Amino acid sequence: MSSIPAKDWKSVWGLLTSGIREHVRKNGFTDVVLGLSGGMDSALVAALAVDALGKGHVHGVMMPSPWSSEGSITDSEALAANLGMETFTVPISPMMDAFEKALAPAFAGRERDVTEENIQSRIRGVITMSFSNKFHWMLLATGNKSEVAAGYCTMYGDTCGGLAPIADLYKTEVYQLAQWFNEREGMCAIPQSIFDKAPSAELRPGQKDQDSLPEYDVLDSILHALIEESKRAEDIELPGVTPEDVNRVQALMRRSAFKRLQLPPPVACRNHAFGVTCPYVTHNR
Repeated sequence: MSSIPAKDWKSVWGLLTSGIREHVRKNGFTDVVLGLSGGMDSALVAALAVDALGKGHVHGVMMPSPWSSEGSITDSEALAANLGMETFTVPISPMMDAFEKALAPAFAGRERDVTEENIQSRIRGVITMSFSNKFHWMLLATGNKSEVAAGYCTMYGDTCGGLAPIADLYKTEVYQLAQWFNEREGMCAIPQSIFDKAPSAELRPGQKDQDSLPEYDVLDSILHALIEESKRAEDIELPGVTPEDVNRVQALMRRSAFKRLQLPPPVACRNHAFGVTCPYVTHNR
């Protein structure tokens, strides 16, 4: 279990939805667009946006690749139907093939690695930004604080956007807030299948987040101690957490500091949000 203190989720929901509404409107937009992956982060951001702006003002883009699971599409479709929002589907396989062909001479003799994975994320960033430009919809980034802190994100890919509504929520908190929303709605507006699946970026066959990160309960507890409690690594003592775990997380944070200087503004719901926070929201510090 995460050691992060429990929150008043009704108040958090109100803070995030008001932040979305004010930031979008005061920047001259009426609508928003976001990528729908079939995962929890994009599902929660979609639900927040629909609550903040109304279902007719929220648009989702599904961008399947050869590595996308069937559930990435079916879960996104079910979510969109429950929320009443419009969706588009733009497969990225042709663009992946075009990049691979164009880069083949320069990359000759080198093994496939995270480069090819990140190209997929950047293709999706271009697609969603294109919808933003064409229709004058603000793009919402869907990353959470755990990913941002650990650098588990792609610059100019999934970090694209004009606002990052859940970038001050840890991954375990994302699930808790999503559960609260479903309870409020009296139904699985966010499908249970999204809760049940293992988190994955789906950038290679069989990929899971925990291939690159500690389990989220462990990761979030360490991050909370380092960031929110301003503890030194050597002073952190948590159940089931080893010094090696703490050192690994601290190293991930240090290696990815440059990414956090280039992120869209988060809606801050605590004192230590990353980056330049949304200026239209106040919260209890």
